[in-house]
Amino acid sequence: MRAFYDSKSKLDDRGIKKLLTETAKYEAWLKVEAALALSQAEEGFIPMEAARDIGAVRLEDLDLEEMERIKARVGHGFVPFIKVLVKACGENGGKYVHYGVTTQNIQQTAQLYTAMQVNSVFKSFLADILENLGRLAMDHKDTVMSGRTHGRHAIPITYGYKVSVWISELIMSLERLEESEKRVFVAMMGGAAGGFHATGAPGRSVQKRVAGKLGMGSMEVPSRNMSQMKVEYLMDLALLCNTFHKMAEEVYYTGMEEFSEISESFAPGTIGSSTMPQKINPKLAKGIIANSQKLYSLPAVGLYSAVRMFEGDSSSYMLFDGIMEEGLQLTAEVLIRAEELSRTLKVNKEQMLKNANINQGLDNSEWIMMHVAEKIGKDKAHELMYEKAMKAELEGEDYYHVLTKDETLASMFTADELKSMIDPGNYTGLCSLLAEEMSRKALERAVKIRKSRKPEEIDGDRKAAADE
Repeated sequence: MRAFYDSKSKLDDRGIKKLLTETAKYEAWLKVEAALALSQAEEGFIPMEAARDIGAVRLEDLDLEEMERIKARVGHGFVPFIKVLVKACGENGGKYVHYGVTTQNIQQTAQLYTAMQVNSVFKSFLADILENLGRLAMDHKDTVMSGRTHGRHAIPITYGYKVSVWISELIMSLERLEESEKRVFVAMMGGAAGGFHATGAPGRSVQKRVAGKLGMGSMEVPSRNMSQMKVEYLMDLALLCNTFHKMAEEVYYTGMEEFSEISESFAPGTIGSSTMPQKINPKLAKGIIANSQKLYSLPAVGLYSAVRMFEGDSSSYMLFDGIMEEGLQLTAEVLIRAEELSRTLKVNKEQMLKNANINQGLDNSEWIMMHVAEKIGKDKAHELMYEKAMKAELEGEDYYHVLTKDETLASMFTADELKSMIDPGNYTGLCSLLAEEMSRKALERAVKIRKSRKPEEIDGDRKAAADE
């Protein structure tokens, strides 16, 4: 996994690194075990006094060195944790630690609980990114540039319209994330095979109580063989980062000297090459591209593993533990860069307009054709304008000159009208309107995300920032 991005800006990972440490993992295990014990006590399954003893244990109460020694001896990743937890609970609470459940119940629930916390931070990044892009779209709703299809000039657009495409996709990705939360962030307490064998009917109520205490959903059938919710989440993250990847590709290529339309913000002192003193490289875009590409492989790996046979398979658990954590890390990498990129992007309006005029009006051929079609029909208009466009393109003649020389066109339009028709600024369709609409939606979504986050989540972000 690539190291977390460390820029000179004030932006940081907002506590994600801390949530994905070994220490945080053990704390999540403790939290789930405590929620389980209290829920069982509330259902009368274990003594309340024992549940309180279990819930009172903190990470510093555990002998982690002893845990590592036991791990080396028994070869199991979770039993050593239970052993030291039992010891820390004392005689009364120790009797009821991990009662009627199995390893994956705790580990998977804890990992999805952690993912839920990280996901909340992801949404805080999305709020800021949507706000950044909303402002960018509004600022450049009328900034004329070349629309490109198949690697060539098509018809003029505005840069605000291009940004509106990213906004639209990001809002869809946000909706996917939010809609999947009830399926993804779920507690599982069904025991060895998922059928509540050890706990019976109270086990179902216990699971719902555990879920409620953790702010999670409750698995309808808590089978250890079910992993599609994790694959769904990884795919949601991949689709989210796919839009940032698209954005980064545009920045990467249109930042080339041959385009010079966009550039990343440059901090004096940043070095792009160990041998070429002039190099200013796209450090944010390339990080988004690389980490997104790696992320795409994870859902496919998960799909292959999700079909393992029978009621449980440790090879699948081990794999999902790894790819879930890596998916969160890679997404964090992308979001950190995307927020800074969307906030600091430099737009060269003059160069965009210059590039839009590079074909001397040819890009507006459709616009002229539509005017001609009103008089002679679409098919004939297309034939006429194709002939004129190819003459200019293949013979190197000035397009305006080609148009004014044509008797048919000259009989329909004045020279000034034809000149106006080939101005790229006069043929941007509803690009400006779409940019305005998506800008407004982006800003509204940003506000909605911030309002939906719990106070403790926001406080967690602030604490993480202070710790950094």
